[in-house]
Amino acid sequence: MTDEQSSPEPAIRLDGLTKAFGKVVAVDGIDLDIAEGEFFSMLGPSGSGKTTVLRIIAGFEMPTDGTVRLAGRQVTRLAPFERDVNTVFQDYALFPHMSVRDNVAYGLRVRHVPRAKRRAMADEALATVRMEEMGDRRPTQLSGGQRQRAALARALVVQPKVLLLDEPLGALDLKLREEMQVELKALQRQVGITFVFVTHDQQEALTMSDRIAVVNGGKIEQVDTPTEIYEHPATPFVAGFVGTSNLIGGEAAEIVLGRSGVYSVRPEKIQINTDLNAPVNPDEESATGTVAEVIYAGAATRFVVDLDAGVRLVAMQQNLHGSSGDAFRYRDEKVRLAWKKNHCFHLADAT
Repeated sequence: MTDEQSSPEPAIRLDGLTKAFGKVVAVDGIDLDIAEGEFFSMLGPSGSGKTTVLRIIAGFEMPTDGTVRLAGRQVTRLAPFERDVNTVFQDYALFPHMSVRDNVAYGLRVRHVPRAKRRAMADEALATVRMEEMGDRRPTQLSGGQRQRAALARALVVQPKVLLLDEPLGALDLKLREEMQVELKALQRQVGITFVFVTHDQQEALTMSDRIAVVNGGKIEQVDTPTEIYEHPATPFVAGFVGTSNLIGGEAAEIVLGRSGVYSVRPEKIQINTDLNAPVNPDEESATGTVAEVIYAGAATRFVVDLDAGVRLVAMQQNLHGSSGDAFRYRDEKVRLAWKKNHCFHLADAT
């Protein structure tokens, strides 16, 4: 038996997936494998095609071309109820006239599960999301985070092989959203099923995902682990969209780096020094410039520096010592920036 024959089928396989709405191509020939038990995020700006891909996997949209396989099974033209997937939407879509328990049990009711069994399964699902005491309440009596957990319980109770999540944290405030990111990842590990998470929030994707697909213009720009996506962006779009990145290209690359092309270096990798004559280590790149702006952001300060080479870079330093006033003294100062050579990456697909 070959390795190809013995390897398990991916939970989801997309081959040449394309979707056009008239002359607009929303999804443009996507090939993608998502492993069983993986927390996989599709990250991209509004209109990038990520939600359309999710809707095609769910069966809410039919592709113009290409195929969808779930655990090796061809499902491209099957209705949503014929696929072993479930979806959690941003608005949660809970029935306001039903109790939380009845909302959670609704999918079991549609499947004609006996009443006693579906109540027991609903209570078990509520316990999984730490809402076992909320079953008799109405959705209007729940907080935003509780409604989100109720929607998760309703999706999980039917025991799908794949759970699709369409920006489910988007309606929550920042503090609650950050708390729910941790809870959602822990829940995914607990239940062990494949999660496909759509988001435009870079930090959200980096926090929770095993792997991320960065989507732009209906195409996948890069698929990799959060660390690789952040530390080794493959294209200028990925470098600029995932976190903040400095791009050095053209004549500036020739002057600063001594080579042509477009390169990326993250702000937190750059050190700032007011001593223009400070020695530069052999493993470092260096450039001088003038601080154009200082942006104090609590835990860190961002320095916008106009290099003498004609490009603007942003450097970021944690505020480990001193006060906010200390940072502002750098404004209009001449400084030297330095960063490790191995923290500056060539963007192979740059044009």
